[in-house]
This record gives sequence, C-alpha cells and structure tokens, in this order.
Amino acid sequence: MKFKIVHTTHYQYDGEVSDSVNEIRLSPRTNGNQSCYQHAISTYPHAPLYAYEDYFGNRVHAFSIADTHSELRITAQSIVVTNDSLAPRESILPFEQEQAIMKSDAFLDQFAEYLAPTDYTQNTIDVNNIVNRFLSQSMPSVSELLAEITTAIKQEYIYDPAATQVQTKIDEMIKLRRGVCQDFAHLMIALCRCIGIPARYVSGYQYISDLSGGNADFEQASHAWIEAYIPEVGWTGFDPTNDVPVGWRYIILAYGRDYKDIVPVKGVYHGTPKQSLTVDVDVKQIS
Repeated sequence: MKFKIVHTTHYQYDGEVSDSVNEIRLSPRTNGNQSCYQHAISTYPHAPLYAYEDYFGNRVHAFSIADTHSELRITAQSIVVTNDSLAPRESILPFEQEQAIMKSDAFLDQFAEYLAPTDYTQNTIDVNNIVNRFLSQSMPSVSELLAEITTAIKQEYIYDPAATQVQTKIDEMIKLRRGVCQDFAHLMIALCRCIGIPARYVSGYQYISDLSGGNADFEQASHAWIEAYIPEVGWTGFDPTNDVPVGWRYIILAYGRDYKDIVPVKGVYHGTPKQSLTVDVDVKQIS
C-alpha cells in the first residue's frame, strides 16, 4: 500500500528565543517491510539540514537557528509503500531449542544492547512477577509466548492518554494499570529482556483512517510498538497496544532500545522556558 504522510511539529514560544539547536528523527526507513520513495523536511524559520545515520541506522537531520524567533515549525512529508503481503512470522523451532540458542554466548553477545535494561525498561520486582506468571505456563515456542504477552497487556491495561507522561517509568504504569503506546511498548520490552528475548522499540505511524472514518489524528496516527527477535526467524513486530498483526498498516520511522533513542524532535535554545507544542500527523492512503 502507498501512503502520504505529513507530520508537522509547531513550537510557539512566549517571547523571542535564539541559538536553537535541534535534531529530528522523522524519516521513514526503507527495509524488507517498506520503502520510502519520497521524503522532504522543511523548517520555519528556514535552516539548512545536516543528515546522518545514528548507531541504530535511523536517519537523523540536525539544524540550528541562531537568529531570534518566536516560533519553530518542522514539517516532514513522505511517500511510503508498505508490503501488503506480509505473513505473520512464527517460530520454526521448539521452545527448548530456542532457549538453548538464546542462552548461547554468541547470541548474548550479538544482541547485548537489546537484552540489557534501560531507564525505561528496568528489570524490577513487578516485571519479574509478571514474567514468572508467563513462564509458569507451558509454552511451545517463543512466538507463542510473545503473542501471549501481547494479548495480556492489551487485556489488562487501559489506554489512557491522561494517565502518564513521556517520563513515566514502567513500575508506575504497572501500578496505574493504564497508559499509552509508549508505556505498553516499554513494558513488553522489559518483559522480553527479562525472559532473554531481544526486543527493541519501534516508532512510526499506524494507518487507521479507513477504520475511523476520516483522517487519523495525532494520538491515533503516531504510534509505538516493538520488535522481538525469534531465533532462526528474525525481528518480528508485536503491538501490545492493539494486539493486532503488525503488517501493512504500520510505517516504521526509527528503532532504538527505548523511547530515548528515537525521540522524534529534540533540541535546546536560549530564551524563555515557556512554550506550547502542537503536533499534527496525517496519514493518507493514496493507492
């Protein structure tokens, strides 16, 4: 499927600011699941962009604005084609063989960064208690275990944009029993890593306009999910927020260990700390 994506970020400052230095991760990736055919980024005030790839292979654009300004607008426009014939990826080995591979030194070395806890994906008592609940059951494969975890998060936690903030850690979210896609992704990543399954954070978009009757708004279109590595199969997507197959509706922007690695827009400036932020995302299917 072919999509046109327009992602606009607008900062309005309560006064003039200067010496703004920013980096953005708003460029869709090209991989086996999707291809980005067109991509353009513009800023107001205008600034030249410097592009590079970060450690995780994400396309990053950096820019600075030295002159005084009272607003900053960043607009990213992309044309992306996703693979609409993707089949669900499932384990091809029994659980015992998968576990043996995941415990091998070569595997642990290869995926060390996606097995280690981070600030957002800590290995806490609450996380271990949830993991023990899953491991007490008989599981035929890693893919079925991942499917069970995905379903459990969807069923046991409430999607509530007012419940958490960007800085919320998983222990707080577990106690609240509610959160947003970022929180659910962090929880599933922490569970996977505690079990010994490499897992990474995915930022991007989910196309649901045809399901919602119009253009998707920011909370719906911008999305986060995870990919977990199944031995002898590869990286496989799971969406604990919706518990649906990760297929052609999902458009990938960036990969990372957690949200901190893939923040879409971040920067610093000199001036008033008072500002307002609005983000508009429109994902349209064009063929």
